[in-house]
Amino acid sequence: MLNVPSQSFPAAGSQQRVAPTGQSRNKVALKPGHSLLDWIRLTKSGRDLTGLRGRLIEVTEEELKKHNTRNDCWTCIRGMVYNVSAYMDFHPGGEELMRAAGIDSTDLFDQVHRWVNYESMLKECLVGRMAVKPSPALQAQTEKTESAHMNGLSVPPPSRQEPLSSPLPAKDHRPRYYWFQTDGTVNIIVYTKRKIPSAGCAVVDLQGDTLRVEMLLGKMSYLLYWRLSSEVQGRVDVQTAHSVGKVQVCLHKSVKDKWTKVGQPLEHHDTFIQCKDRELSYRECVLVSKSDVTHDTQVLCLQLPPGSNMQVPVGRHVYLKTSLQGTDVVKPYTPVDQSLIPPSQSSAEMGSDLNLMIKIYPDGLLTSHLASLPIGSSLSVGGPEGSFSMRILHDVTHLYMLAAGTGFTPMARLIRLALQDLASIRKTKLMFFNRQERDILWCSQLDELCTKEERFEVEYVLSEPTDSWKGRRGRIDACMLRNFLERPEKAKCLVCVCGPTRFTELAVQLVRQLDFSEEEIQIFQG
Repeated sequence: MLNVPSQSFPAAGSQQRVAPTGQSRNKVALKPGHSLLDWIRLTKSGRDLTGLRGRLIEVTEEELKKHNTRNDCWTCIRGMVYNVSAYMDFHPGGEELMRAAGIDSTDLFDQVHRWVNYESMLKECLVGRMAVKPSPALQAQTEKTESAHMNGLSVPPPSRQEPLSSPLPAKDHRPRYYWFQTDGTVNIIVYTKRKIPSAGCAVVDLQGDTLRVEMLLGKMSYLLYWRLSSEVQGRVDVQTAHSVGKVQVCLHKSVKDKWTKVGQPLEHHDTFIQCKDRELSYRECVLVSKSDVTHDTQVLCLQLPPGSNMQVPVGRHVYLKTSLQGTDVVKPYTPVDQSLIPPSQSSAEMGSDLNLMIKIYPDGLLTSHLASLPIGSSLSVGGPEGSFSMRILHDVTHLYMLAAGTGFTPMARLIRLALQDLASIRKTKLMFFNRQERDILWCSQLDELCTKEERFEVEYVLSEPTDSWKGRRGRIDACMLRNFLERPEKAKCLVCVCGPTRFTELAVQLVRQLDFSEEEIQIFQG
């Protein structure tokens, strides 16, 4: 890390100095519109406060020194570099912040602001991490161990002298982590090096003395896995900074002792592989409520154990597993939110419950069991899993969904995502196929959403309607799709399909006949 200058911070005459006993502390008078609340509003406005358009970089000592002016002010605190230029006018100490410009200001910060939650306050200003220079001893180390992390930061492999003509190395997209501790907590910070969807991507399981942290990043999975150094309390807190791709996992120490490392790495620790190659992890959940959606469909709310937090990305499913008649029965289900547009939740609140919309079949072994399961019963939940990637939605302007029956479940969260988080999508349309009107899932919520959101439309199609039904009748065919799947000039379209196998196969065939390419079709299985 950088050498920290020995000057005092703030300076002896600074307005940030604590005044003599009996006098109040002097602060710089902030301009109107520059209060703490104004700063919070600015950080949530979507404005790029780093100048890097959402990228995270590794910052060398030489690069940090370059950013030392009023309008280009970077500083390093505990190995993380922040662009504090925009914060200058919001800082109670005013220009005193310039004393931290272009240097590692950790010691300076600790002298005055140690109690301040700077990570939360400056999370939208994060530039990246300091590039750590490995010592000769570390360069000689060949075995990968926990000690190969300086302050929790992964040490890069020893550099080799290459010919001048060698090409530049490819950009490292691999996530990184570091850790720090306080008297009562151990905090693991993961930088995913990409934006994270608002639904999150972290799956955390604290079981006894082991901690498993998995990041689901598109088709890739990043895993951290330890046997912990010391005992911790049986809960875990997870905070996500979506725009900068940061996830913070906080453990609470049982005893306020000093840890020298997070713990002993277990199998597959610090690995970054395809999701399909990662073994499923299960945890025991408790059934806390059931609510009827239709005459044969329920939403089951499952509560994860205190040490678990599951942020299921949109388009992914989980597995329910239970033992019936001496045999393990496993079936995938796609989680839904409590409603199409649930109340906003902080990242700390997300991930503790799991809502599954399940159709009860009279002759279904698992669903009949679930229907009769009493509140308070346990169910084993594995995953999440799935191949859906948010990248497919990049620059999409028109999102079309063809769903039949419970094939609606992956569409429910996709609708919310499109309307709340994807401003590029100008139109979201759902064609929903069912047998009878009473089979339509969340019908009233879909109708209400149509009245509130001009970007959303829904069209119901019934194969066995009553005489009073005034909507569309029949089964999926080319004529109804030709009218439904509009393709405005310069539009980028995506058609999502989910339902029973025969429905899905026919729907995809018809969509292809309308000249939609393979890249414009997304199939959800089940």
